[in-house]
Amino acid sequence: MNRRAKDFIVITLLGFSSGLPFPLISSTLQAWLTSEGIDIKTIGVLTFLTFPYSFKFLWSAFFDRYSLPPLGRRKGWILICQILIFLGLYLMIAITPQHLLFFCILAFLVAFLSASQDISIDAYRTEILKPRDRGLGASFAVTAYRVALILSGGLCLLLADYLGWQIALFIISSLMILGIISTLIAAEPEGIKKPTTLKESFIEPFRDLLKRDSSLLILMFIVLYKLGDAYASSLSTAFFIRGLGFSLTEVGTINKIGGLLSAMIGSLLGGIILTRINLFRALILFGVFQALSNLLFMVLALIGKSFLFFTLTVIIENLTGGMGTTAFLALLMSLCDRKFAASQYAFLSSFASLGRVMISPTSGFVVEQLGWTVFYFITFLLAIPGLIIIYYLKDILWRLSNNSQKHP
Repeated sequence: MNRRAKDFIVITLLGFSSGLPFPLISSTLQAWLTSEGIDIKTIGVLTFLTFPYSFKFLWSAFFDRYSLPPLGRRKGWILICQILIFLGLYLMIAITPQHLLFFCILAFLVAFLSASQDISIDAYRTEILKPRDRGLGASFAVTAYRVALILSGGLCLLLADYLGWQIALFIISSLMILGIISTLIAAEPEGIKKPTTLKESFIEPFRDLLKRDSSLLILMFIVLYKLGDAYASSLSTAFFIRGLGFSLTEVGTINKIGGLLSAMIGSLLGGIILTRINLFRALILFGVFQALSNLLFMVLALIGKSFLFFTLTVIIENLTGGMGTTAFLALLMSLCDRKFAASQYAFLSSFASLGRVMISPTSGFVVEQLGWTVFYFITFLLAIPGLIIIYYLKDILWRLSNNSQKHP
């Protein structure tokens, strides 16, 4: 097996390892707590467990500065996080939610370690992949991540129904072994100079980003590129159930399972296309597809309940969204200086969620005042500014497309 193929296998398995813990401290955990009779207020408070994923840039500099010999700067931190996540999940299973305080402390530690694992895996992927392989590598990682979500989300619930929660969670948690194996066989990125001081690792990544050509425009683009897509998705389940009158079974089958499969196909398709066209063209093409898919929601709101058009809308929206995500992740990797890959990728990915976090809470008020049709037309309009900015970043994106190894 050549080095390139091995890197793709490792990137794929690490993507799986990155996705596996998330439902176990979010949606699957909520189901477990509910079945154990934990009150809804406590369950609501425990949604804070996802906070480390949004604020992981705050401690990402430690992973750029320090190495863990003999495995190295990336492999060392990934392996430590994976082993501790593995042990943390097993302790949660053994203790059960009936010992709530200790259980919650463990759950928070697992969430923190999972976010930390993501920091190191994102940095590793950025460093190990050659520029020409970033699109395809991102598509493999995203697809594996989504497969992990299915297993630790939907499959875990099905197993719990037949085998009980502890056995189901034990089986799913054991899949972390795949990530540990992939880390052990992975090649440590070479020839990358790390920061010499902790101060440098905290300050220089952000200074490096801000001193680049059109840095503020790049940051604006990162916020806006997926904004329309995210806004349209924020109330999609409520739209299908309350706005159109589809049953829970129909929505669960088509929107959740069918949508997830479509997104996986879109991610792979986007990666394949990125091997044939450059990043600049891919961002425009996939961005246009994302924007137009939002209009399908508007048409669906106009024509009303139609199972065929409902299915078509879900498939196309998730397919184009998966393609856009692949190109977007390839862009984030291209923007990172390999010396500061952990800090810069964590910051850029967290910054990308800023628009979604700020605008999504307004969605219900817009629907209440203007209706579903106007709401989805607004989501289409929100996708346009990101596409316009691409034009002004044309030279920078062309340089990134021409195998720039460091940054524009």
